[in-house]
Amino acid sequence: MNKPDQVDLAAELQRLRTAQAQSPLPDWPTRARRLRALDTAISQHRDQIAAAINADFGCRPREETDMLEVFPSLSAIRHALRHGRRWMKPTRGLASLAFLPAGIETRPQPLGVVGIIVPWNYPLFLAAGPLIDALVAGNRVMIKMSEYTPRFSLLFAELIARHFQPDEVLVINGDAAVAQAFAALPFDHLLFTGSTAVGHHVMRSASANLTPVTLELGGKSPAIIGPGARFEHAVERILLGKLINAGQTCIAPDYVLLPRADIARFTMAAKAATARLYPDIANNRQYASIATDRHYQRLMELRNNALSAGARSEMLGDAADRAERRMLTPTLLMDVRDDMPVMQEEIFGPLLPLVPYDTLDQAIDYVANHPRPLALYLFEQDQARIDQVLTRTHAGGVTLNDTIYHIAQHRLPFGGVGPSGMGGYHGEAGFRTFSHMKPVFRQARLNGVKLFNPPYGKRFRQLLEILLRSG
Repeated sequence: MNKPDQVDLAAELQRLRTAQAQSPLPDWPTRARRLRALDTAISQHRDQIAAAINADFGCRPREETDMLEVFPSLSAIRHALRHGRRWMKPTRGLASLAFLPAGIETRPQPLGVVGIIVPWNYPLFLAAGPLIDALVAGNRVMIKMSEYTPRFSLLFAELIARHFQPDEVLVINGDAAVAQAFAALPFDHLLFTGSTAVGHHVMRSASANLTPVTLELGGKSPAIIGPGARFEHAVERILLGKLINAGQTCIAPDYVLLPRADIARFTMAAKAATARLYPDIANNRQYASIATDRHYQRLMELRNNALSAGARSEMLGDAADRAERRMLTPTLLMDVRDDMPVMQEEIFGPLLPLVPYDTLDQAIDYVANHPRPLALYLFEQDQARIDQVLTRTHAGGVTLNDTIYHIAQHRLPFGGVGPSGMGGYHGEAGFRTFSHMKPVFRQARLNGVKLFNPPYGKRFRQLLEILLRSG
């Protein structure tokens, strides 16, 4: 692998584009071979992957890397291997009534060369997930890894180079300037996962080439505890979704909307849940570190700013923060206001604001009147209330009576809406994202289209009236 500043990105893209032109519609055995190569690269190197990510974070438990990155990556590969041959088959049917006996078909066609920009928080899964979908759709791929996970990014580049031909999948490493140049390349499709702020720049760069984009951003994903929720269950699942990877998850619950009378009850239940999930949290190696000093300082500033502006805090752990290992104690924030940065920015860490409501309508209005989030979590048993929330709010995805798990469903598209992103992938939805579903109209040898040729006379007008009436 060349050093980043030695890589001619445009030349590498052209090399992959030339290879794709020589085999523009890979057959199923070729696609399956590429998927199995990725499976091998991940499954045979689990130890190195976990060690590299742990080293990059300072502390990332092996269990979380296996559960949240290795497992969903391998599961997605195997789902694609089971269903990909069917996805790539053309679908055929009859033309609209007025055009019979003509036929129609839709032919899935690879877009060409796909670009993927990977964030630092889940560097394996957020590289492998879109890569799997692009490969099963028959594309070649260039991947820009995050500079904030240098050890894993270098390892992933080595694994891809070992298991793929250099004109099939190429991994690029480098700093923000390399990422900016990468986003400006004329890919056939570009997928970016990251912050909304950076997403603006990526979309602007892609627009110069009219490159279609899928943006997986973030935003402030709410968890609503409804009046009919199983309260203790809701608290534990919210805390779990918040504290895995120390909250550094794009779909982590960002704040909680709950009945005003339940603030103290939530606090007590949250302390108990944290003690169960992460006993002796200050020394617990199953509780992840904040990935970088910059992100740790940002979270400290969010918390301190809120407290200086009048918010109250309750620490959920049994010890204070440990800056030397970037361990930030889980903290509830009460009496927050919308003008505080902690309520304006995606938190991306173990700080959890509590926002009280008096009626469920107030909670729904609060979500509906703020930018549309990537995820929404609702804890409620009453179906009428569930329907009310689902109908009146927008979110990229929803999990009911739990957190996080909608992202792991191969038969559900994953993506944002509005400020939290555009487009989606995973499973067949990802296959379609990275394919052109080419429509084909096949005219029958015997047909009546000449009846509609000019010059337009009485017969034409009679036939046209029949068409207009029949629709």
